[in-house]
Amino acid sequence: MDKYDPHAVEAKWQRIWEETGIYRTPETGSAYYCLDFFPYPSGEGLSVGHCRNYVPTDVISRYHRMRGDAVLHPMGWDAFGLPAENEAILQGVHPQDSTRRYAANYKHQMQILGTSYDWSREITSSDPEFYRWTQWFFLLLYKRGLAYRGAAPVNWCETDQTVLANEEIENGTCWRCHNPVTQRVLTQWFFRITAYAQQLLDDLTQLDWPEHIVTMQRNWIRGMRDWLISRQRYWGVPIPILYCRDCGTVPVPEADLPVRLPHLPDYAPRGDGRSPLANVPEFVHTTCPQCSGPAERETDTMSGFACSSWYFLRFASPHYTAFAFEPEAVRRWLPVDLYVGGAEHAVAHLLYARFWTKVLRDAGLIDFGEPFPVLRSQGVLHAPDGKRMSKSRRNVVTPESVSSRYGADALRLHLLFMAPFEAPVIWSEEGIAGPVHFLRRVWGLVEAARAGTAQDSHPELSEGAQLSALRNRVVQRITQDIEAFKLNTAVSALMEYAGALEDHRAAVGVSDAYREALRTLLLLLAPFAPHIAEELWQRLGEPYSIHQQPWPIYDPAAITVEMITLLIQVNGKVRDRLEVRADVTQEQAQAAALASAAVQRHLKGREPRRIIYVPGRLVNIVIQGDGN
Repeated sequence: MDKYDPHAVEAKWQRIWEETGIYRTPETGSAYYCLDFFPYPSGEGLSVGHCRNYVPTDVISRYHRMRGDAVLHPMGWDAFGLPAENEAILQGVHPQDSTRRYAANYKHQMQILGTSYDWSREITSSDPEFYRWTQWFFLLLYKRGLAYRGAAPVNWCETDQTVLANEEIENGTCWRCHNPVTQRVLTQWFFRITAYAQQLLDDLTQLDWPEHIVTMQRNWIRGMRDWLISRQRYWGVPIPILYCRDCGTVPVPEADLPVRLPHLPDYAPRGDGRSPLANVPEFVHTTCPQCSGPAERETDTMSGFACSSWYFLRFASPHYTAFAFEPEAVRRWLPVDLYVGGAEHAVAHLLYARFWTKVLRDAGLIDFGEPFPVLRSQGVLHAPDGKRMSKSRRNVVTPESVSSRYGADALRLHLLFMAPFEAPVIWSEEGIAGPVHFLRRVWGLVEAARAGTAQDSHPELSEGAQLSALRNRVVQRITQDIEAFKLNTAVSALMEYAGALEDHRAAVGVSDAYREALRTLLLLLAPFAPHIAEELWQRLGEPYSIHQQPWPIYDPAAITVEMITLLIQVNGKVRDRLEVRADVTQEQAQAAALASAAVQRHLKGREPRRIIYVPGRLVNIVIQGDGN
């Protein structure tokens, strides 16, 4: 029997999946769009806490592919914004370089996990081909009276040298640096989100969201203010507005988009309350498109939340050049079927994206008003010390460090099994021994089946009833658990099923019915532990790929078959227990008892002197001259 080597198995199949492109999004079929929150790539890289988001969505995506759906499961990078710029300043590098490097590391970590993203659709918010359309949408809001500039008291972060939206304030401090925020009266750009307050409030009743997030949105909307969009920082989307002495405020013509962010070696804020772009004459000075006179560009940039307010539309057609999205592609894929991410953006990104979507609907660009009808929010995974994982605390546990010891499949199962998806939990590696043992058991089951030979069996008893009922029950249970996002109990059901198959093989041996039950185990395991399932599927001689096979279906009639337990005795002592149909005949019960491996060990090739059957209770096999 070959020994299970998770690292060899995982490296092999990750390479083959990439070479064969099996996770490319199909052009036809019933559409299912599964999306993770647009991640900001930081220098810390992914922690196992992030994986509590990415592993479950991978399970769901794999499950829907096997159900026959055409699945869109993309990934991209929310690269613009204050956090990326601040970290680049600390590192002494340019944010364009640092975010590119961090995104590459995130991608590598996600691939180590065996995630099934369609990387051909990868997008980055700092790409001019992306933020060109962020600027276009700004102009759309401006033309519809929903983007305006005005003087108002605003939240000022002295540390970050920029204004902050109300949603970015936590207990009077900046949500990023956690230093106190003061009030200043400044002229800023706002989005008139209050114009949609009632719609945003009313439409919460349409959403299948966690109740605590709905409550947070409801309370915020009732109180909102307009969305402060401008930032006095460099690393963001330039606001496409010009100021002319004669014409006043002038939008940049659509034909001139994108207004490109110039490459500034010295991009740190100057402490004067203005964006560093204000100190770049070649950027600031331009020509008015209306009167051809001198004009100056707006030097504030947009909040990073502007990019994440529409990125989910871009994934439908990321290479389309005529517009931000290809209309037919959006009609096919949107709205998102399942959106998954943490609750930290309950009154920021989620609220802004809902507002942006309603504006686009009212402009006739899309035909739906809610972007994320179904939202699931994972519980926080704390470090072993009970605190949030962070580089500064030196308590970050990375997926590489765990998978290098146990394998990615074991890490995936551990993350899924350790707690319900929505529950907060403290990271511990102690429990990973269970998934490791389970995977080794599954490996052993398949290797034993490959080496084993069929034994005498009785389909109407141990296989026709027991295995069929067992198989159908577990398919029903795991299917329902996945649909309900109860992935921890689905893993538990897989473990129980593997244990039952191991017991069955020990008692009855390897048969065609057993091999079929084993194939079902691998199919059910495939979304959860994709590498080992793929390897064992191949070892059973099945066609590539297990992830392109139909999901098992269950027969309700088989599940409802009433089963009883027969005690199997030899000379009056219990040697085995068999699950059989309640309507089993005496001949069937006796035949099943004689086929038991435990009984065969005591018979030692001899014929029983007699067999006593008590209907529905026991079979006693009497052996001549055996005192045992």
